[in-house]
Amino acid sequence: MSNDPAARVPDRAAGAKEAPAGLRALTPQQWRSGAAAWLGWTFDGLDMHLYTLVAAPFVMQLLGASSTTDPRVGHYGSLIQGAFLLGWALGGGFFGRIGDRLGRARALSLTILTYAAFTGLSFFAQAWWHLLIFRFLAALGIGGEWAVGASLLSETWPRRWRPWIAAVLQTGVNVGILGAGLANFVLAAAPPRYLFLVGVLPALLVFWIRRAVPEPAEWREAKAAARQNEPRVRDLFKGEVKRVTFWVIVVCGVSLTAHWAFMFWHQQHLRNLPEVLEWTHTEKNKLASAAMYLVIGSSILGNFFAAWAARFIGYRATIVWMFLAYFLVLCGAYHAPREHAAVLWWLPSIGFCQGAFALFTMYLPPLFPTLLRTTGAGFCYNIGRVIAAFGTVFFGLFSKVGDHRAALFYAGFLFLPAAAAACFLPRARD
Repeated sequence: MSNDPAARVPDRAAGAKEAPAGLRALTPQQWRSGAAAWLGWTFDGLDMHLYTLVAAPFVMQLLGASSTTDPRVGHYGSLIQGAFLLGWALGGGFFGRIGDRLGRARALSLTILTYAAFTGLSFFAQAWWHLLIFRFLAALGIGGEWAVGASLLSETWPRRWRPWIAAVLQTGVNVGILGAGLANFVLAAAPPRYLFLVGVLPALLVFWIRRAVPEPAEWREAKAAARQNEPRVRDLFKGEVKRVTFWVIVVCGVSLTAHWAFMFWHQQHLRNLPEVLEWTHTEKNKLASAAMYLVIGSSILGNFFAAWAARFIGYRATIVWMFLAYFLVLCGAYHAPREHAAVLWWLPSIGFCQGAFALFTMYLPPLFPTLLRTTGAGFCYNIGRVIAAFGTVFFGLFSKVGDHRAALFYAGFLFLPAAAAACFLPRARD
């Protein structure tokens, strides 16, 4: 990894100012901002993963297919997931720009309303392309929420807390995913479409955010100072910011392609294993929920391990080593055919390695100027979703009828170039 001082990017966030140690020193505004971002991320995770839990049976019903092994189910299911990831990317840039221009709290409210409304509307889908449209629109809000929430906290919380708040925020996503798994378990006997009604709940959070969460002082000051000379999107590709933009896009694009290939296809792989095919719909749903709990439960531990490691070796080195570990465990899990019980033993290790993505939350936004922060973080992080969208469909082509093991195995190799590219990220201190 480069020690070139030019590669180091100073921390620009006002939140970087050191505050007295201890949670008692945090202000009510900081607590409210933290709570709003955490809850937003929790419901983000909930709405994000409802589809992955019921993709195969719901798409099968929409197509009128007789089995989840029908090749059309995997094809159209991956197209829907690809549209979701594409919407996620576009939403990151769109709502990121809104967050820079109108404020973090306002944009956070808009993102939550967007993904809650269109997740709920997925219940009414009558054809596969209906579901594709609803998932695309819901993803606009989910993609925007990441950049807005991360920037809100980077501008309100002290620098010394950043690795830990990153872990806590990512845990919010994990809790939301576990909530999706719980809802799927409770509704295991219900038609798949009913699971999407759970996604309407986040809309209730918006009323509290608009009343209790003020805009960060740093954003207000920067807005007042800029007046009519605010930076534009093209400024991401100028000066010292250009290098940051390029490498963040590369790292996010490659790593998220591999990560989302796993998150989508491992559920379909489990459902279509020979011994599982004979199970009832309810039993398959419970297996899918159990697998999700193993992945996400261990991911929570990975979040805090990554935060702890970043305090000693830095964000960049921690991300590199955890990407390499992600590659090893994916190859170990899927290099040979296994029964479902053997696959389940590998899932906690895979989930643990996902802690690398928790660090992106507090690492990426401060690399950009204040009035480009949500635009830059949202665009660069979520442009990876565009690549991941095509990657999900591409790796689906490796799947034989009912067997997605090859797609999962080959996807793991992407973490090697992702780790190499991460070595060129700026070395910013926590």
